[in-house]
Amino acid sequence: MGWKAIARYEIGTSHLNQGIPCQDYGHYRLFKDDVIVGAVADGAGSAKYADVGSKLAVETVLELFDDVNESPDKQGETDRKLSQPLSKLEVEKLFAEIVNLVFTELSKKASEEHYSVNELACTLLVFIATPNWLAAMQIGDGFIVLRSKNSEEYQLLFHPDKGEFANETTFITSENVLHEMQVDVILGEQEFICASTDGLEKVAIRFQDWKAFSPFFKPFEEYLKLTSNPEEEAEYVINFLNSERLNTRTDDDKTLLLCRWERE
Repeated sequence: MGWKAIARYEIGTSHLNQGIPCQDYGHYRLFKDDVIVGAVADGAGSAKYADVGSKLAVETVLELFDDVNESPDKQGETDRKLSQPLSKLEVEKLFAEIVNLVFTELSKKASEEHYSVNELACTLLVFIATPNWLAAMQIGDGFIVLRSKNSEEYQLLFHPDKGEFANETTFITSENVLHEMQVDVILGEQEFICASTDGLEKVAIRFQDWKAFSPFFKPFEEYLKLTSNPEEEAEYVINFLNSERLNTRTDDDKTLLLCRWERE
């Protein structure tokens, strides 16, 4: 019983051709086998150090939960909180604190390196999943898709935040970030979770009705079912992210954070 998970991110052909580093980043942490925290971020194309910002944003989120997990006092309090679903209000407060912490860390980095915090701009998607409920937030574009137990349908949790103009969205450094942050709490057992940046939106999401495209997600869930240790058997995901077929559909950086909850 526990979570199987894998996170991989690969550079897009446009950035490769321009000599720009991959600006995506994604990772996760497992706590006590039954709680998983995941985060993905996509650096703004206009931000000079977007790759630094996206990595720092994700690592700040995960280190926060590492610190709580390693603190006996905080751990007990956290265990009690996570044993029951958080309310929407509690989740909004928690994610607002996380956003403020990430902005603080980005500001420190910018100050140390003598550049503007906007040069670290990135999107940020975070989820906390237990066997009984999931809480998630999204700032900017990208997507989180779920499949709950006893359902064959893959659910797009939030609409990607698209601005009025092409390639426009909200970033963690935007003035209106808390107003634009999308937050939700989903009750029940989620057997499959996928978080990704916008590089895969074209192939994973049906824009005409904002539905998750099931044929995209099913093979990844089957891969997790059949793989005993996804992190050690990552070729399937890596090969997909670098495939010529995918690169004909998108030239952007691409991230996949895949999770599957298994009771046996």
